[in-house]
Amino acid sequence: MARPLFAYFPIPPPTLLIHKKEEVPLLVLLESRQKGLCFFLKMGSLFRGEEMCLAQLFLQSGSEYQCVSALGELGLVEFRDLNQNVNSFQRRYVSEIRRCDEMETTFSYLERELRKAGVQVPESEMSPPAPLPRDAIRMQEESEQLAKELREVSQNRQTLQERLRELLEYANILRESQRFTGPLLESEAQWKDRSEDDPLLDPAVVNKQDLRVSFMAGVIHPWRMNSFERLLWRACRGYLIVNFVEMSEPMEDLVTGESVTQIIFLISYWGEKIGEKIKKIANCFHCHIYPYADDETSRLETLRNLLVQIQDMQKVLLQTEGYLSQVLSRAASALHHWRVSVRKMKHIYLILNLCSVRERCLIGEVWCPVVDLPLLQSALTRASESSGGGGESFCHRIPCAFSPPTLIRTNKFTSGFQGIVDAYGVATYQEVNPAIFSIITFPFLFAVMFGDVGHGAIMFLFALWLVLGENDPKLRRSEDEIFSMCFGGRYLILLMGALSVYTGFVYNECFSRPAVIFNSGWSVASMARANNWTSDSINKLPPIPLNPNITGVFTAPYPFGIDPIWSLAVNRLTFLNSFKMKMSVILGVCHMAFGVCLSVFNFVHFRQIYRIFLITLPELLFLLCLFGYLVFMVVYKWIVLTAEDAEWAPSILIHFIDMFLFTQNPGNRDLYQGQQVVQTVLVIVAILCIPVLLLGDPICLLIQHRSKKDSSHQNRCSLNNGDREALLEDEITVPTGHGHGSEKFDTAEVFMHQMIHTIEYCLGCISNTASYLRLWALSLAHAQLSEVLWNMVIRIGFSKLSLTWGIVLVPIFAFFAVLTVAILLIMEGLSAFLHALRLHWVEFQNKFYSGEGYKFFPFCFETMY
Repeated sequence: MARPLFAYFPIPPPTLLIHKKEEVPLLVLLESRQKGLCFFLKMGSLFRGEEMCLAQLFLQSGSEYQCVSALGELGLVEFRDLNQNVNSFQRRYVSEIRRCDEMETTFSYLERELRKAGVQVPESEMSPPAPLPRDAIRMQEESEQLAKELREVSQNRQTLQERLRELLEYANILRESQRFTGPLLESEAQWKDRSEDDPLLDPAVVNKQDLRVSFMAGVIHPWRMNSFERLLWRACRGYLIVNFVEMSEPMEDLVTGESVTQIIFLISYWGEKIGEKIKKIANCFHCHIYPYADDETSRLETLRNLLVQIQDMQKVLLQTEGYLSQVLSRAASALHHWRVSVRKMKHIYLILNLCSVRERCLIGEVWCPVVDLPLLQSALTRASESSGGGGESFCHRIPCAFSPPTLIRTNKFTSGFQGIVDAYGVATYQEVNPAIFSIITFPFLFAVMFGDVGHGAIMFLFALWLVLGENDPKLRRSEDEIFSMCFGGRYLILLMGALSVYTGFVYNECFSRPAVIFNSGWSVASMARANNWTSDSINKLPPIPLNPNITGVFTAPYPFGIDPIWSLAVNRLTFLNSFKMKMSVILGVCHMAFGVCLSVFNFVHFRQIYRIFLITLPELLFLLCLFGYLVFMVVYKWIVLTAEDAEWAPSILIHFIDMFLFTQNPGNRDLYQGQQVVQTVLVIVAILCIPVLLLGDPICLLIQHRSKKDSSHQNRCSLNNGDREALLEDEITVPTGHGHGSEKFDTAEVFMHQMIHTIEYCLGCISNTASYLRLWALSLAHAQLSEVLWNMVIRIGFSKLSLTWGIVLVPIFAFFAVLTVAILLIMEGLSAFLHALRLHWVEFQNKFYSGEGYKFFPFCFETMY
């Protein structure tokens, strides 16, 4: 019942350790129902870029602003600069652009104030239209008035906060310093027993002029307190007494916004010079110094006045903050509308500066898709009518002497695949686009290297979460660069996960464990009955291969994928290496041959039919006669030979080597009759294709050049001078896109270029075919890493079964999950992604894709905000 992927292809039988009693593990796989997703592609053709044309716009004076605004809303055209020789500061609409810059500066100030206040700016899904010039003046006046009002209110609030902070600091100083300047103790004995918080001076002593003590109070940052105290002591030589105490409550620093508990200091000193030194030192340490009365009654009176002022200041500050919140709400409600409107207006004037100015109109040149020309003309007509101008703006198609830009319309599904192709190079105008084929081939080649049901299911579920939440603003506007990249390629990851699940079923691997979905096609019992094995003899026997020629040992191929019995076989790696290596070569040759065939569509479209016979056909013959024949021998051996022929089955590799050497190995039988003749003919055909590739296209181009040169010479001889002058006045050069008629023909350069291409292709067929073996290597590495992780973590966790050990399994499983995501999903997934990228860029796309174009960037308001 068990069978490999290729059901009827003969394979060497698995060698089992039959003396060990092992059971094939049974994994219960959960089936998930996938809802069908319908994608409506709004595109002209993903197979080939849109047909573009160069159009000339005639914008009548008075309606040019409205016309460009209408084109920006549609996003159909890309403007060309017709004033390249004119300085940017000398163009017509410089003053309007400068006014837009001034308004954007005002908006930036409003946005900073809103962000500082923690106010969110609401964004509307509806985009406001570009404002008219008169509306822009009104918008500028309102925004400047609002910014001026906000600036004044913010300054007033800051002034009030600074004043309130000073009052609170002063009040705290007077309140906390009472412990140092309180009433005097009555007896000398009590003087000896008092603590550090008791008053320092006797009020009677204070009143004596010869022993008069002055005070200085203030606050200092706690980080500067120790340095401040040391410097005071050294500078004043001990003619002072310093007392420090923490403020009762922390206060916010208006500069940094931090909450700091300031330190209150009270300095008692003798002499005016000492006081001047203390003031200078305090200023150097940025201390806030406040007046401190010598009389306790005056200090109490000052404290009562301060408390009244603090209450009044808090009321005024509360009203100011209320008014400030109203101003901020007005700014928040209008800022998004203003910003989008001014940004549109600025881009309109930037586009108008690209146009050529005439007496009554502006002339502009744009690239536009041919299918959108009627829509472009109707937009100009409507804009002219709405502006109320005297004339009507219009456009007409003009010829161009250079290649147009490339436009390939994409949607949210195809944009990720198109981005992979564009990273290699933007398609040359009208050549075949590889993105449409990469939708299937890229995820599939990734899945071949990443095949595992469990890992693919995790990747699929992650991508499905991104797809279902694609309209969530938090996901769409994430600031994390890696997550944004994953979100942009969510459909690509979805297909990679789904196809990895498919190839995981083909490999029969789920977290490196096989799944017994169907009964195995191999039977050990039949082998034991045929050889009369007993329990004792089984334990003494070495590992031996199962013989499929014995009746009942091999019953039928496995219905799908690889038989799970191979997970118990000693020669499991030998079988998997042979299977995956041959599968990689088959996929690689088919992929490259398909790329060569796609060049036919380019040659037919550009009317270069001769290149099909001089380039495409020789390239395809060279590839198929050599490596296509290798694939044929692999498939032929799978189909024709059976398990009975395993002993004398020929080696394909030896046949392939003898094919190039034109020799025959007597010890290696032929696959079929007449094989040597066929191989000789194929090698000769492949060799004959090389001179055709080398000389065919250059000779054809040389003949075309000479025929054009002779025909032009005959035309000049047949025309008289008057006719020739008249013809030259009306002549318009129309480009051919890919021709060489208007260029100087360099024979040596053409032959050299073709020689390099021929050598590169012939050697590339060998290296590219070998490059596809990375499918085998990475698939094997992924399977082995997964198996090592399972054996080193989960298998150890399941070694003991008990209640206590069950609790230990929780962190073990968590560790296994972390390693699975970090190593097998992220690192191995990224590695497989990069290798699949290389196979598409180098091995597939260089067969037909040049990627020498430039992208079409339409003037569109939607991409500006």
